[in-house]
Amino acid sequence: MLLQPKGVAVFRRILIANRGEVAARVARTARRMGVEVVAVASTVDRDAGWLELADTVVTLGLPRAAQSYLDQDALIAVGLHHRCSAVHPGWGFLAENDAFATRCEAAGLSFIGPAGPLMRQMADKANARQTMQRLGLPGIPGSEGTLGSVEEAREVADALGYPVLLKAVAGGGGRGMRAVEAPEQLVGAWNAASSESLSAFGDGRLYLERRIDGGRHVEVQIIADRYGKVLHLGERECSMQRRHQKVLEEARSPGISPAERDRILPLVADVVAQTGYVGAGTVEMLVDADGHAWFMEMNTRLQVEHPVTEAITGVDLVELQLRIAAGEKMPLEQEDIGFDGHAIECRINAEDPDNDFRPCPGRIDRLALPTGEGIRVDTHLQTGDRISPYYDSMIAKVITHGSDRAEAIARMTQALAALEVQGVKTNIGLHQRILAWERFRSGQYHTRSLELGLAGGEL
Repeated sequence: MLLQPKGVAVFRRILIANRGEVAARVARTARRMGVEVVAVASTVDRDAGWLELADTVVTLGLPRAAQSYLDQDALIAVGLHHRCSAVHPGWGFLAENDAFATRCEAAGLSFIGPAGPLMRQMADKANARQTMQRLGLPGIPGSEGTLGSVEEAREVADALGYPVLLKAVAGGGGRGMRAVEAPEQLVGAWNAASSESLSAFGDGRLYLERRIDGGRHVEVQIIADRYGKVLHLGERECSMQRRHQKVLEEARSPGISPAERDRILPLVADVVAQTGYVGAGTVEMLVDADGHAWFMEMNTRLQVEHPVTEAITGVDLVELQLRIAAGEKMPLEQEDIGFDGHAIECRINAEDPDNDFRPCPGRIDRLALPTGEGIRVDTHLQTGDRISPYYDSMIAKVITHGSDRAEAIARMTQALAALEVQGVKTNIGLHQRILAWERFRSGQYHTRSLELGLAGGEL
């Protein structure tokens, strides 16, 4: 939908401050738009196949992320040395680091994402809850801001009623989160959540929410330009999770009513516009058993699962990011965003589902990718490449698109049957079982369904 005229580039050259599938995804769109790509690689990644998508490759540092992909000084120096106009952080690593965003802009490198201060405001989850609620998007009932002590947490929990969730202000991916079923569990949960959050994020602050059982994780994709226009691109269903980590996503959500969809999507776009947000972002909601959507948090970046939104809308979200960061006005109106059919994404990882999903790094002896109508595969790997123990274990994202949900499921079943990965263990079999699972096929599942199904022997 958004093809750039050949030879016309929004930026002459950008630095991709990321690796693997993320860097490959961004590079493909940049190159199509005529934008030169500077990629960085740790010493262990230096010969990786995905670097062939870059015009220039710079060895950044040692394998550990702190010595390479998280080295802000080195990344900015590379961008300046190679006369890049902008930095695309992708998702993960420094994508939501407000200090990095601010430093890039101060150095004269456009940061392809929101400005540092707004990123910082949304990264503080307790503050984001207060902000969104003040602007008209209700949050899950809970504490007013950060909790000062376990005694304060006890007062809030007693008023709300158990069960509750303690959550890290700076948390993500389930880290710094503890469920509390009864008052006697509160002190232990507080100490564990605070300690884990301090270790993972350098910030041990917590807030508290009522735990909504049987809820669905639904997120709204938004995109905003610097001239005040904010569009939504529909919602995604992300409830198929294990330990708060998404396993499979789909768009649109089979568990939200048309009435609630019509209410919540324009409201999210309006509230985000009031914050002054610029760039791509995701507003994450929890839909309760009564079908009501509550604000949880906002991610100030693209999500891993953005391809399902691209599949049903025909919009390249990375292209929109580049255009907006270059100062262009949004080339679309809300009425231009259509929703065609249904899409599903399966995250294929090198892991062993029979051994507590232990990561399985190693050499890929054979990788054969599925093709066909309605099938898309995002990967950075090919036969002979290695899954490194230093980074995440993703092999590929398989995305299928159909005229309806049944066709998308059928195409995913076909795609996974054709996908061959030899040399490392994978979770392909788990995805195949999920697709055949009656609970998934019915669309009536929630955030704990997968874990309960695994524990109960249904999968």
